[in-house]
Amino acid sequence: MDIAEFRRHGKEMVDYVADYMENIEERRVCPDVQPGYLRSMIPAEAPIEPESYEDVMRDVDRVVMPGITHWQSPHFHAYFPSSSSFPAMLGDILSGGIACVGFSWASSPACTELETVMMDWLGKLVNLPEDFLAGTNGEGGGVIQGTASEATLMALLAARCKVVRRVQETDAKRSEADIFSKLIAYTSEQAHSSVERAALIGGVAMRKVPTDDNFSVRGKTLEKMVAEDKAAGLIPFFFCATLGTTASCAFDKITELGPLCNAENIWMHIDAAYAGSSFICPEFRPLLNGVEKRADLIGAFNLDPVYLKHDNQESGRLTHWGIPLGRRFRALKIWFVLRMYGLSGLQAYIRKHVELAKVFESLVREDKRFEICAEVVLGLVCFRLKGSDELNEALLKEITRVGKIHMVPCKLRGRFVPALRHLRAGPWSCGTSRRRGGTSPSYV
Repeated sequence: MDIAEFRRHGKEMVDYVADYMENIEERRVCPDVQPGYLRSMIPAEAPIEPESYEDVMRDVDRVVMPGITHWQSPHFHAYFPSSSSFPAMLGDILSGGIACVGFSWASSPACTELETVMMDWLGKLVNLPEDFLAGTNGEGGGVIQGTASEATLMALLAARCKVVRRVQETDAKRSEADIFSKLIAYTSEQAHSSVERAALIGGVAMRKVPTDDNFSVRGKTLEKMVAEDKAAGLIPFFFCATLGTTASCAFDKITELGPLCNAENIWMHIDAAYAGSSFICPEFRPLLNGVEKRADLIGAFNLDPVYLKHDNQESGRLTHWGIPLGRRFRALKIWFVLRMYGLSGLQAYIRKHVELAKVFESLVREDKRFEICAEVVLGLVCFRLKGSDELNEALLKEITRVGKIHMVPCKLRGRFVPALRHLRAGPWSCGTSRRRGGTSPSYV
């Protein structure tokens, strides 16, 4: 493909994506295919000779699209919002075109510096304390991780490194293996499975903390568990709090948990993968109250081989804050989104989704066959038919079979709960909510 072909096909691809988005709600949201459907539709080996763009796109429609779950559909209410927008897509195109590998400041100064500044922008949008920001003195700062799972793992590994150093400062002969065997981490029983997986990868034990009637971890509960473990000779070192749990969008009480973790020298990581964006709205910012002090990732994973050294070694060493050495220019997507939406546009977008959730909650409460199972704070509505788990499982199975909307369940207090995980007002739709005529509540 030469530059002229790229120009032509690039414009065609934008049109293809725009058409896809414009008509996405007409598609069945969840594909009606069986595992292994795709293998028989394409050759067993890569082609020897080049094929045309037109042939590839014909196979996109023939092979790929029938097996796509349409995450951007207004009828998709499973898992979590996939955070796409037109400005982000444009930023992604530019990032792919530049194709830098930003493992250090020298390898791509703009890639490193824009990410540093964008993390400060985000920190300021959610009103984080100055201690969290890089600013001009470089004391704080953030980094874009690939997923929330990676962020939790990095925090746990950094906490593990920190506690090993602390213990060895007073007992230099104590081995890492012995210290590891005594480490104990904590998280909510409502936390995402990726938190427990981080402990498995990190090779440390983790206890799940029981929650209160609102599915929140309280300070007294964690305090009791920490005291028990210390008495047993263990070393409490890490707690992952959740703001917006996967099952019910519950919020751990970090105003109680933060002081406890500080007093016990426990690293507290906050997983706000779902609810965090809402904190740019002043009415939701109190959900983050209690964030006052940051811990430092710098030094936990530093490796500087000679081929990565340069004259500005201390500038933007983001590669030491994550797993991969290479880094894509992902900050461009954030820059495009923040500039083209603006704070007011993003706030309006979030408030619209919360409003839709409240509308759906009211519709459910009007129907005496259903019950609401958890407080509706943001965009997640947990509801179920009054009756047995088997009845609710049958309801969800039928919803999935029909294919008009896509949902996934959770369990709350041992009960099976279908959940409308988010209501979408996409950037390509008006986001209106109606009782009948095509919006998701009418299907439910």
